[in-house]
Amino acid sequence: MSLPVTVTFMLTDWIAKGLADGTFERVGGVIRDVATKQVVSWLREKESNNNEMPNSTPSPNNLLNLIFSWANLTASGANAAVTGKGLANVNGRLNGIENQLVQLEQSLQLTQGILQVTTATSVLNLGVSVMGFAVIAQRLKELEQQLQKAQEILNQINRKIDLSLYANFRAAIELAVNAFTMNKTENRRSSALQAINRFLEAEHIYTEYTDIEIEQKSQIADKYLLTLSLAYLAEARCYLELEEHDTAFRRFQEGSKVIRSRIQKYVELLLTSNPAVYLQPQFGSHIDLRRLTRIYQWLDPMLDENAVFDMQRMNLFMLAQDPNKWVESIPAAIWDSKVDWVGKAFWDDPKPQIYARLPKTLEVVESMIETNRRFESYQTEVQAISQLGISFHDWLKLTPSTEIKPDDAELMYIIPSQPLNLQISS
Repeated sequence: MSLPVTVTFMLTDWIAKGLADGTFERVGGVIRDVATKQVVSWLREKESNNNEMPNSTPSPNNLLNLIFSWANLTASGANAAVTGKGLANVNGRLNGIENQLVQLEQSLQLTQGILQVTTATSVLNLGVSVMGFAVIAQRLKELEQQLQKAQEILNQINRKIDLSLYANFRAAIELAVNAFTMNKTENRRSSALQAINRFLEAEHIYTEYTDIEIEQKSQIADKYLLTLSLAYLAEARCYLELEEHDTAFRRFQEGSKVIRSRIQKYVELLLTSNPAVYLQPQFGSHIDLRRLTRIYQWLDPMLDENAVFDMQRMNLFMLAQDPNKWVESIPAAIWDSKVDWVGKAFWDDPKPQIYARLPKTLEVVESMIETNRRFESYQTEVQAISQLGISFHDWLKLTPSTEIKPDDAELMYIIPSQPLNLQISS
């Protein structure tokens, strides 16, 4: 069957150019036109053998591939000039190419690898197709282990974490896995619906847990929020396996609303009462205004660097005038005196310990935003499956037909024959 998409391991020149000049942007697992919001490509991560939490450290090979794919366009012009203008002109053109490559590489680095690489890791992969039940189970296990470690610390203040419900979630995943290995359609559907009911129960439970922990400004709020994301994803995956695309899309939409609102509360919590604290000189090599602006643009896309700086002018002054006032208002999600300052003398200064945590805290903020964007981008895949007339199982099987996969290929690009108008609801 001929499908209206091109699947490749190499990013095409025109998309690379659009990303470099700002015409296109990556939002989660999609590349889209900034102006029209039309989707021009999906990103699909390679499937990991061990299903470990993805590490989004920039890959030099992928950056160079993008740079040189764009350079080919310019280099072809230089080659054509050989016969007409001589070697001197060619050298001049090549110098120009070199300058463009340097500028392009700097641009890509400044945007922190606008494709598959960001400074933020995520509990979710790029591409809903690679978020199978085995991957969801592994992510759930990692979150449960993190909560177990947190429990050891919270025992100091007699705070208990209820981990028993994670066993129910795991059982629901196992039920779903078994359902989709059954041969008889009626048995498969019946078991899948039982799993869906358990995932729905998990959604209600972890929504409540998340709300409680955010209200308490807790250090474990993000773990419950990520668990909630996995519950919605597992439910939607069941509907996709059943080829119930409309229902899967609706559940992704509803899940996006629930998750986005809570991630926003959590992000605002971690920005603290005075976000200018992240712009202190001591963080200059790690955190700059551009990085903080990207976070604010997720909250309000209309903001630019100037607007964000204006928002922080008075905050910077207030922080310099009385830093202790900010310390008194810091949420327990970042630093909890009952846990982190036990045994200290009253004259000890907690600020160095608190400040040391801020770079990591900002990474958590970026990770939560990246997770939200990836979850929301799953909606576009489900819409595409319907619009392009592809079954979910055919979508899973998409792979380049003629290309040999490079050893260092981390992504596959799925490019529709025409940009698609697909909506992302949040």
